[in-house]
Amino acid sequence: MPIASVFDMTGAKTGEMELNAAVFGIEPNQSVLHAAVKNYLANQRQGTQSTLTRSEVRGGGIKPWRQKGTGRARQGSIRAPQWTHGGIALGPKPRSYNYTLNKKTKRLALLSALSAKAQAGEIVVIDGLDMGEIKTKTFAAFLKNVSGAKKNLVVTPETRFNVVKSAANIPGVRTTPVATLNVYDILNADMFIIDKAAVAKLEEVYA
Repeated sequence: MPIASVFDMTGAKTGEMELNAAVFGIEPNQSVLHAAVKNYLANQRQGTQSTLTRSEVRGGGIKPWRQKGTGRARQGSIRAPQWTHGGIALGPKPRSYNYTLNKKTKRLALLSALSAKAQAGEIVVIDGLDMGEIKTKTFAAFLKNVSGAKKNLVVTPETRFNVVKSAANIPGVRTTPVATLNVYDILNADMFIIDKAAVAKLEEVYA
């Protein structure tokens, strides 16, 4: 069974914890992980890029010269795509890049990401992950004691306001409740720091 170190909020190691092999001990599926990350990044795109077609560019309402007899190529508008300052042919327009993965794929991807972290020894369990007050300096010292990594993902059982605010100004730290955990954030973090109660919730849902 996978093992994770358990710390308290002072940064002192209090023991070790066995993690459920059905959640943290499967063989990571690389192709499914790739699909999940690709899906997450695609869904983050705003899709607001836009170019003007020849009908949207200002001007060009009159035919620049007569059709025949000038020796020049026939033209209907100075805002056609071949003209400088003309419209864009086949340019991008606002669109949605969103698409969905099926539930089995998303589930396997999450378990694969958690198992990959467990195999790499990059999971730290905190007994009672909370802050009595909003204090960035205190939380930064706590992270240094339990992790020391540049990028940390802090997972709580539910949204804990003091933790979120204390971590907000620390570079490379992201906080999330366990209900909104996603594969990209797990893989992007150097260290996965999770509350003991959040581990229980994960194991209850996915084991």
